[in-house]
Amino acid sequence: MEKIVLIGAGSQNFGLGIIGDIFKSKVLEGSVIFLHDIDKTTLANTKIIANDYKERLGVNFEIKASTSRKEALKDATFCVISIEVGKRFDLWDQDWKIPLQYGIRQVYGENGGPGGLFHSLRQIPPILEICADINSICPDATIFNFSNPMQRICHAVTTKFPNLKFIGMCHEIASMERQLPSLMETDFSNIEYRAGGLNHFSVLIEVNYKNTGKDGYPIINQNFEAYYSDLVNSHDGGESKPGAERGVFRELFYRYKYLPITTDSHLGEYLQWAYSIADHDAILEFYDNYKEKCLSFYSDKSSYEHFFDLNNEDTHERIIPIIEGILNNAGYEEPAVNIPNNGFIKQLPSDIVVEVPAKVDKNGVHGIKLENYPQEFGALLNLQSSVIQMTTETVLRKSKHFAYLALLADPVVSDATQAERLLNNMIETQSKFLSYLK
Repeated sequence: MEKIVLIGAGSQNFGLGIIGDIFKSKVLEGSVIFLHDIDKTTLANTKIIANDYKERLGVNFEIKASTSRKEALKDATFCVISIEVGKRFDLWDQDWKIPLQYGIRQVYGENGGPGGLFHSLRQIPPILEICADINSICPDATIFNFSNPMQRICHAVTTKFPNLKFIGMCHEIASMERQLPSLMETDFSNIEYRAGGLNHFSVLIEVNYKNTGKDGYPIINQNFEAYYSDLVNSHDGGESKPGAERGVFRELFYRYKYLPITTDSHLGEYLQWAYSIADHDAILEFYDNYKEKCLSFYSDKSSYEHFFDLNNEDTHERIIPIIEGILNNAGYEEPAVNIPNNGFIKQLPSDIVVEVPAKVDKNGVHGIKLENYPQEFGALLNLQSSVIQMTTETVLRKSKHFAYLALLADPVVSDATQAERLLNNMIETQSKFLSYLK
């Protein structure tokens, strides 16, 4: 019997989505699902809804909940982390908009740029505390992290606790399942592919037809413009449609000849030239819709009831197939995990956490080396290496000076004086979370 601990189980979308995935698993039948959150209200909501669907569906799982992390972690075999410190959208607005007042042209402000730094400086300390408890209470547990900023959180954890089985997970890779069949004019079951890079900054490295072995990139190049032109960009004068945000996306494809995995709001955070061509209208539209959805999640049953459709074998996230693959010694290839590099992408330092495909078996998750990774795109990725490393040093040293150095290392930052003023402002504005920086 497995014990799966969901840390941050009260968060919108995450907790119920993972529980629904677990309910679909025959391999995990009889397991304990232990819900943990520091917010008593949202934790109680999640437990009530989960138990309601458990009884309605007649599935064999035990559901427990506690605000005590140590109680939750005892005898855990798998831990899933998805937390957000403070009032998410209030702080996100600050991360995004305050740097703009200092002339720093960042896109989105969640994972990269100065906004990504301040987000990281709030998120990493409590996640390190969680991992310290895991290291003490259940050190053999496999840990899946869904919290952002993924790159910087994973680097800090794997630096501080190198022996933990810590894996970062992101659903952006699912975009390939939606887009490649149309681009390649075939069923997804006939496509094999590999992608890699950094989380939210990854490209399709190779793609082939299974039945013929032929390279899929020629037809992707042929169909690219017709397919993506239907995703109208607002700045071109059209009404934005779902799946827009293709300004930076298009530029990367045309210049580097590789298909990005995600869109402008993520890609643009890491590039100093992205602000000038990003589809800002579509980004703002997406953000507003996402915010409204999250803040009204528990008030609308339609937001989550699809998670519990046992007739739909698709999972909300990829961790249940991975857990099943470990327990069954499956040896299958998972398309994207975030783990320390160790030579998987030759252009990046070994300690940087990269997003690469991996083999899954009884011994865990094992990254696959991308032998043909393009040097030119690797050069873009490497712009983030020192930013990631300096963010970890900032937290471990609790150093305001290192936070400043992390800003200066960021390619989005072009003014040292304004960066220092920004840092002082943010430490004061978010003093509840950043006062540890001395």
